[in-house]
Amino acid sequence: MAKLFYDKDIDESSLVDKTIAVLGFGSQGHAHALNLKESGFNVIVGLYEGSKSKEKAESAGLSVYSNSDATKKADLISFCLPDTVQAKVYKDEVEPNLSPGNILLFAHGFTIFYDQISPPDDVDVVMIAPKAPGHRVRAVYERGLGVPCLIAVDKDFSGNAHSIALAYGKGVGGGRAGILETTFKEETETDLFGEQAVLCGGVSELVKTAFDVLVEGGYEPESAYFEVLHELKLIVDLMYQGGLEHMRYSISETAEYGDYSRGPVVIDENVKKNMQKVLEQIQSGEFAREWIAENDEGLHRFKQMREQNKEHGVEKVGKELRSMMPWLESTT
Repeated sequence: MAKLFYDKDIDESSLVDKTIAVLGFGSQGHAHALNLKESGFNVIVGLYEGSKSKEKAESAGLSVYSNSDATKKADLISFCLPDTVQAKVYKDEVEPNLSPGNILLFAHGFTIFYDQISPPDDVDVVMIAPKAPGHRVRAVYERGLGVPCLIAVDKDFSGNAHSIALAYGKGVGGGRAGILETTFKEETETDLFGEQAVLCGGVSELVKTAFDVLVEGGYEPESAYFEVLHELKLIVDLMYQGGLEHMRYSISETAEYGDYSRGPVVIDENVKKNMQKVLEQIQSGEFAREWIAENDEGLHRFKQMREQNKEHGVEKVGKELRSMMPWLESTT
């Protein structure tokens, strides 16, 4: 079983006298920077020239510099930038300003594992990957809790990379929930697979297809929306709290019987084979090459798919229904 680290297991001394530069102040960046600052670490923020986030970061009491200057001032440089821009920022602004002994930290392994960034041998390369969107990482920390994190070490020039990464993980709140040992390979491949097969791709297609089946069967779009999308949060919350068993305990026996008897009809061996194909494309690097090429070519296909999905019926009726439910904001 993989090892888990908690606050009581972590010595912060390896990081407490260092300067941490968080590059980016978006979803993950603002959470990392603010959580680390409130945990007592010395944090600065690196942003591109003209960033709209500068005022937000400064109003939170953080010093803001260009990515280049932040790198020069820092011992640890934390990449909280989208995968799509990390390689360019590293090449243009970080790499020329690195010093031997610096620590490069990533919140996701994509750019390191797929060789989009190739750090020199005289720096540490580590990962702390919170298993939640940044705004959730921040909100949970403010409540005195944390979200689980993954830790990995790719290069250990200092001989102390693991301890430094653990201290960072504790600073963002991960030690309150548990920091799990992994590798850049495992984190990258499982993260991509989870997003594509279940969390985003799988769920989105399941919801859209179920909505279409109901509407084509003669049912009102509003009823279809409530059944296949709106109630999904209630079921997922039960799973989150206690796994599948807790969810099944909490629903009706009719629903539970339908779960056992009809779930495998929908998610059958063909779906499993399709999931295996998706995993193979991730493991072979095919997906990474496709996504990198899409970025290099201007994201035209990506933007087209985004617009097409906005036009789906479940999105249109959902927007209308949610406008009549202002209380939703307090339940997210």
